[in-house]
Amino acid sequence: QVQLVESGGGLVQAGGSLRLSCAASGRIFSINVMGWYRQAPGKQRELVAAITSGGSTNYADSVKGRFTISRDNAKNTVYLQMNSLKPEDTAVYFCNADMMTRIGSTSYRDYWGQGTQVTVSS
Repeated sequence: QVQLVESGGGLVQAGGSLRLSCAASGRIFSINVMGWYRQAPGKQRELVAAITSGGSTNYADSVKGRFTISRDNAKNTVYLQMNSLKPEDTAVYFCNADMMTRIGSTSYRDYWGQGTQVTVSS
C-alpha cells in the first residue's frame, strides 16, 4: 500500500515557525515532483510549493521568502519549513507526490496525504 504520511502541523502564533514533513512509503520505484498544497475553509486547494527530484523549486507568491521546500530522495521525504507565519496561512496542508508504483508500467500517478492542520493565531 503506497501512502504519504504528513506530520508537523499544529497551532502557532503569528510570526512563529513550523516544519512539515511528508514521508512516502510502500512499493515505490521513482518519485518525480513532490509538493505541498493547502486548503482554507471555503477556499479551493492551492499549490504552496513544489520540488522536482533534481531540486528545482516553485513557490506560490504568497509564501516566497517565508517558506522553504526541500526533500531527501533517499528517504522519500519532503519537508516544508514555514517561517514568519501569518493568520492567512491557516489551512489544512496536503502533501502530494507524483510516483511510479506499478510493476510493468513507467507511468506516474498522483498521490495525496491525509492532510495536517496548521493554525496561526493573531
